[in-house]
Amino acid sequence: MIFDEFSIKTLIRPVVDFPKPGVIFRDITPLFQSPRALRLVADSFIHRYVEADFSHIGAMDARGFLIGSIIAYELNKPLVLFRKQGKLPADVISESYQTEYGEAKLEVHADSLCEGDKVLIFDDLIATGGTLLAAAQLVRRLGASVVEAAAIIDLPELGGSEKLQDCGIPTFALTRFALNDL
Repeated sequence: MIFDEFSIKTLIRPVVDFPKPGVIFRDITPLFQSPRALRLVADSFIHRYVEADFSHIGAMDARGFLIGSIIAYELNKPLVLFRKQGKLPADVISESYQTEYGEAKLEVHADSLCEGDKVLIFDDLIATGGTLLAAAQLVRRLGASVVEAAAIIDLPELGGSEKLQDCGIPTFALTRFALNDL
């Protein structure tokens, strides 16, 4: 087996009351500090997608960039960056969405994708699904399609995976946490 879920879960640090009281933040930085764990995560995604039919990898600002860039490099696919508002230098299209903490805007360069492109979108975790749903809407507005939304962590109680699937977007996560798991 490529992926050892237990050892990976132990390297995802729960941070209580961040960024606001009542939230348990899932910090993946310890996972990235372990070369073995990072290799397990990357290899698991590579194994899943090496023969999949897609043309681009989309990565969410900012922690999605970490895993998305590795997978894009390893699978020799173009990387499309989905950024927070005001971070991209050229012509962009944007999409508003709800987060767990409020409203935000996601942007992508207007020339990032073309009609018929097939995009695998990555983030560090799936919570309410807002960021990934906004990215999927941007992908569709550019004439492309989303093959799957992938993440290291799913928080199924927040309903993001279900919302994505209800919109016709398959999801995949390496591990899951209940909201109150410490």
